[in-house]
Amino acid sequence: MRPLKPPPPEPGESPANCHRCDLWKRATQAVGGEGSRDASIMLVGEQPGEEEDIRGHPFVGPAGRLLDGIIEEAGLDRKSVYITNAVKHFKWEPRGKRRLHKKPGLREINACNVWLEREIAEIAPGTIVALGGTALRALTGASLTVAAARGAELRHAGGARILASYHPSAILRAEGEQARELRKALIEDLRRALKLARAST
Repeated sequence: MRPLKPPPPEPGESPANCHRCDLWKRATQAVGGEGSRDASIMLVGEQPGEEEDIRGHPFVGPAGRLLDGIIEEAGLDRKSVYITNAVKHFKWEPRGKRRLHKKPGLREINACNVWLEREIAEIAPGTIVALGGTALRALTGASLTVAAARGAELRHAGGARILASYHPSAILRAEGEQARELRKALIEDLRRALKLARAST
């Protein structure tokens, strides 16, 4: 079941001034997507991390640096894809002087869905790679695990094929053989996305 459709943006409303949920109150800034406006592949993550929140760009922290290497190994160029997040503000909880990532809730995912859907409409990718469960939930409205959704025939309402894969932060949290397996899986999924994109041109 897909989430309730949020109301369309008001004139002048954007992620930068969005108050549809409370995350804006504690975030430095909204972080929108970046990349080729003609991209046939879109990568959707969960939310900005601390570095992204400070710098205002998606996937520029540790997970982003890991993703850059994986994108290259998969045969893609970061400049040729479009990278964004399901939620545009950093959700965190204090731990001493540090700001620790906190997973966004369904209300926040739904509130931010209007901006993700606008990006998808504007870029019109043929293939969307959901990096992690939050992205998968935002794109499909279903509570699927990545393991269950990998290889499944999933489609976005706009027609794009959805591939489910692991978020690079999951690779960073894993150790040893598990980290290697998750990395291998993400590379395979990005290669599959590239193959699909080439087949459709």
